[in-house]
Amino acid sequence: VQLQAFGGGLVQAGGSLRLSCAASRSIFSINVMSWYRQAPGKQREVVAAIGSSGSTDYADSAKGRFTISRENAKNTVYLEMNNLKPEDTAVYYCNALDRDGSTWFNYWGQGTQVTVSS
Repeated sequence: VQLQAFGGGLVQAGGSLRLSCAASRSIFSINVMSWYRQAPGKQREVVAAIGSSGSTDYADSAKGRFTISRENAKNTVYLEMNNLKPEDTAVYYCNALDRDGSTWFNYWGQGTQVTVSS
């Protein structure tokens, strides 16, 4: 599956952005869709994840501010980000973790830059 992330940009602290991740095929059965981010000089880290059942999980830094959702009919996953902080500045990546039998497949989209000014 190919993933395309978009929606990043420059926003002031306290502002909001919504990222979208469009998949090239149905995401209905994909086990986990996630958003990761990577700030300059830091390792890539998971921000939020959503399972095929709709269950969600968030990094502590994202809890209460970010919301991940999936719209299977549009093959799209979203990340709504509110009350953004300068430390949220990073390249955000979409990820799909899927399983075919006993084999797991990991797919990445290109990143989208989010810059939060203070």
